[in-house]
Amino acid sequence: MHTSLPDFDMPNEEQVHLAAESFRLLSDPTRIKILWALLQGESSVACLAELADAAPTAVSQHLAKLRLAGLVKGRREGTFVYYRAADEHVRRLLTEGLYHADHFDRADQPSAAGRRSS
Repeated sequence: MHTSLPDFDMPNEEQVHLAAESFRLLSDPTRIKILWALLQGESSVACLAELADAAPTAVSQHLAKLRLAGLVKGRREGTFVYYRAADEHVRRLLTEGLYHADHFDRADQPSAAGRRSS
């Protein structure tokens, strides 16, 4: 079995849960656009809404969830809040996800008609 391998290591339950939660939050296209924009630099809700082609209220809700997950940070300046990606980990997560999307070979996947619904 795998456990007989000398360097075999499994993440603990908390790590697995937190990683799954981060991936769940990253499963929304608008959130990916927001995070990608924030990796380019600090931004306001209004600017992010324009970049993500979404309503400012929706962007605010996405940012609140991303902030709670530790993926973005906010800085208040007067009545405005400016957001930024939390750290370099966010850049690596998004970069790897987008790289995978660019290199995913759909020819190796079963057709949509041949897949069973779950």
